Amino acid sequence: MSAGVDVVAVAECAGGVAVAWSDGWESYFEGEFLRRHCPCAVCRGEPDVRGQGLLVSRREVGAEGFVLRGWRRVGNYALQLMWGDGHETGLYSFSYLRELAKRVEGAQRDEVGG
Repeated sequence: MSAGVDVVAVAECAGGVAVAWSDGWESYFEGEFLRRHCPCAVCRGEPDVRGQGLLVSRREVGAEGFVLRGWRRVGNYALQLMWGDGHETGLYSFSYLRELAKRVEGAQRDEVGG
């Protein structure tokens, strides 16, 4: 986790996920954004048997793959998201979600000229 910041609430809304953090900050992620940033080995790649290079799947994600079908909390460190195409191996650690939230917030600020 990021400096002791925990996820205190999660809600599916408008095709995405809203997250409330223990420090009072709230984040919203569009489903497509989260799927495109799935941290699993199939989506992000993994080292080859010698620990070199990345083996990356070239799996295409169709429209159903961006539809969030559910989520579950994994211990005290991650969320597991379930997608419409059956993909559910990505564990989004709270620290990774927080990093993504900062990216989203920065992009939104840039869009409005802030």
